[in-house]
Parts: sequence; structure tokens; C-alpha cells
Amino acid sequence: MEGNNVKWVRLGDYISQRRENNSSLKYGVDLIEGVNSDGEFQPTKAITDNINLKPYKVVRHGDIVYNPSRLNIGSLAYRTGGMCIVSHLYQVFHIKEKYQSILSAEFLTLYLRRSEFYRYVDYDNFASQRAEYNLRKLGELLIPLPSPAEQQKVVNAWRAFREIKVQNEAKAAPLMQLCQSYIQELKHKYPMQEIGPYLQFFKEKNKDNEIKLEQGINIAKEFITPQRSNSDLSSRIKVRTGQFAYCTQLNNENVAISLRVGPDCVVSPVYEVFEIKKEYKHILNSEYLLLWLIRKEFGRYVYWSSVGSAYEFLRYDNLYSYKIPLPPIEVQQAIVNIYKCANEAKRIAEEADRLSREVCPALLQHVIHS
Repeated sequence: MEGNNVKWVRLGDYISQRRENNSSLKYGVDLIEGVNSDGEFQPTKAITDNINLKPYKVVRHGDIVYNPSRLNIGSLAYRTGGMCIVSHLYQVFHIKEKYQSILSAEFLTLYLRRSEFYRYVDYDNFASQRAEYNLRKLGELLIPLPSPAEQQKVVNAWRAFREIKVQNEAKAAPLMQLCQSYIQELKHKYPMQEIGPYLQFFKEKNKDNEIKLEQGINIAKEFITPQRSNSDLSSRIKVRTGQFAYCTQLNNENVAISLRVGPDCVVSPVYEVFEIKKEYKHILNSEYLLLWLIRKEFGRYVYWSSVGSAYEFLRYDNLYSYKIPLPPIEVQQAIVNIYKCANEAKRIAEEADRLSREVCPALLQHVIHS
């Protein structure tokens, strides 16, 4: 099959099944891994006590591994680095040596990890209760075979995004840990003080429909567009930039609370709005306060102290009596800066991950049809 100068070939002619298993029990449970729906190897979550390791399959560097009953949701990965063993239910294969110079295993992995292929698997699959896409079926697939240079372009783009993701994840974790460590230490260095005296509450209704942007807050502590919106926002409560808002109705220990940093918006009347009093802003940093209010510890506190029947509510007096340490304002800002750096690294990692999933399939389409 030919199309736009790109040759299409039968995959089965280019791959070979790896038939190596752990029959000699050379490898132990510490080497058991699986493949998740993100196409990543991860240690097994299964109970391994008294497990029979003989039928487990060996996976070597350069192999492609997939779960035949979960291929339609992305359970396929390319192995790099050291070897591992996987359940006998997995399929393991590699590019035949004579074809490794013209078909990149990484390119093939990216091609098979497209949403279009997942849909094709669902369409072409067979079975009754548990659909399985075995290696014979996979081998019947026709795949494009662009030049090695074109394949490498796609692989290089994917590697670049993944490198950005990994590097920033590696930065975010220790920074976030450092931030939490400093917060814990402050509890032992400075007296705990109730936050109530520093807060001023507002109930500014949007009577004139001045503000057209309606928002809510999710349990991830983010302002979001509500699923249901109303053209008449006159009964909504205004939230100004720099103010806090929280939903008084609790979802167990999850408190929907956040600090508004975008343009002014309105929220449902079930929300409360407050800010730090002007005369205390040199004593208490808003972002520092937010770090305390988004902690799980705060969620447990308000859930324990909340009142209600079918629903629990966060009352003003419960929030008023919550205590935090108040170090010098420059120390507060330093901790906030660490948190911002950690969050920025996390955001970049997430964006790189998203782009790798969007850009690489687009590049594949370009290479195939150019």
C-alpha cells in the first residue's frame, strides 16, 4: 500500500515475539512491573506472596510490551534501561534486527499510542466478556514506514517534551517538600495565633450585574467555570482580586477555598468572601495564609469542627479560631516563593506532558501524509 510517498507495510513482517520467560526463577518479585494507561512501566500493585514466577515473561531493552486486554486504553510501552519481568498475560515483542535501521521501535510505540489506534482496536477486537488483542492480530496491522530521518523527527520531539516533564517533576517534588518542611518548623518556632482578628468578611451582591464572570471553586482549590450558569447574576456574590472565597458546604475534609488572582468574578451565595484587613497586610501575607488553608490539616480541622445534619458547614467562627504561626513577613514571602517555584515546575511538567500527547500525534499525521 502506498500513500503520499509513504510506504505502508504489514507490521507482523517487521516484529518478532520475545519468547523468554522466567522458568529458571532467575528473577524475583522485585523485578515485576506492569504497564499503565499512560504508557509507563511501574512496579506491580498485585500481592506477590507465594506467587509462581515461572511463567512471567522477560522484557529487555528495546522491547515493546502491552496488555492485550487494555490496549484500547493505552497500556503499551517501550522498554529502556534495565530488564524486568511482566505477567504472562502481557505480549512482548521487538523489531527484528534486520529491520531496526528502517523502523524505529520508539516511532512504532508513538504510532500505536494514538487515540485513533485505540478506537481501531475497539472496532477490530474480538472476544465476549474480556476483549483481548493478541500479537497475531497486531501483526496484521498495516503501518506507515516513513524514512528513518522522518521517524526520528517525531521521536526527538517526544523525547524533548518528556525530558522537560521529567526535569521539572524532579524539581517540583523537593521544592514542595522543602516548603512543607518549613511550614512544619514554623509551628515550633512561633506562637500559634487565631487568624480571625486579621480577616474582614464581605457580602457584596452583584445587584447591578456589573460583573459577568461567574466562577466556582473545586476541591483542587482552583477557580473554575461552574457546570451550571445563570444569565441573571444579580444574586451572586462578588469576589475581588486578592480576596479569598470558600464554599460553606463541605465535601468531607475537602474545603473548596482559593485566593482570587484573576479578574473580579461572582460566586454562588453559598460562598463566603474575605480578605486580610489592610492594617494587617504587613503582618500576614495573603499567599502565605493560603498555604495554610489548602493543607489537608486545615481540611481535617474544619470537618471536625463543622456542624450540620445531611451536610457539614464551615462556619465563620470555625475559620476565625483556626491558628497559624506568624513569622516575619519576609519569611512568609520566602516560603511563598518556594511554593511558587514548585508550582511553576509542576505546571511546566504538566504542560510538557499535554503537549507531547497533542504535538506528537500531529507530527505523525504530517509525516505520514507529507
